[in-house]
Amino acid sequence: MHLPLTLLALASSCYTALALDLRGRILWNELCPSLRDLGQSKVVLDNGKLQGGITRNGSFEIPDVSPGVYILSVVSHDYHFDKLRVDVFETESLPEVRPYIPGTPLSPPSPVTLPYPILLTARAKNDYFAPPQSFNLMGMFQSPMMLMMLVMGGMMLAMPYILKSMDPEALQDFNKRQARIGALQSSLQSGDLSGGLSALINPAQEESSASTGTAKQTSSSSGVKQRGGKNRRR
Repeated sequence: MHLPLTLLALASSCYTALALDLRGRILWNELCPSLRDLGQSKVVLDNGKLQGGITRNGSFEIPDVSPGVYILSVVSHDYHFDKLRVDVFETESLPEVRPYIPGTPLSPPSPVTLPYPILLTARAKNDYFAPPQSFNLMGMFQSPMMLMMLVMGGMMLAMPYILKSMDPEALQDFNKRQARIGALQSSLQSGDLSGGLSALINPAQEESSASTGTAKQTSSSSGVKQRGGKNRRR
């Protein structure tokens, strides 16, 4: 019974011996001069797997860091810090700190090494204010919808002059078609589908009957002329 407990205590002591308290410090600068300006922030490993708080003088400590490769970052609402690669070894040697660019592979590591304990400084201040866009007249006219509106407005203004220059018969035909389109739209809006269909069918019948009547008149007039010629020959 005592043997498993002894082995467990030995394993925990070995883990504690191999674990490391990772230490570092944030150097205050003109961009971020104090902890009050920094606000509620923390230093994390691998996006929060391990973390440590920041004291008033800028120092931080992440306890019980087991051997491995980690990405160290500072979680801050208002300031941006560089991310670092930290290699913690199983031996008693100090961790190796290297710069890390997000999105790049961990292997091979960067040949550039940084001092330990870790030193960090604020690189930029996050700006969450987006200024409103100013009025741009040329940009407004570059919009396709605005161009379509301008073309339609130009056609409406030019329509009276186009109608004045049209032939009277063509103008009468145009007015009839506009009246048919208006009747069709009103019948469709009122739900009268039969009226809309009749508005579409009747004009076609009228045009066909008109063309038939014109053809008959032409043929009859030509027949009369032919008969008159025959009578004269007789």
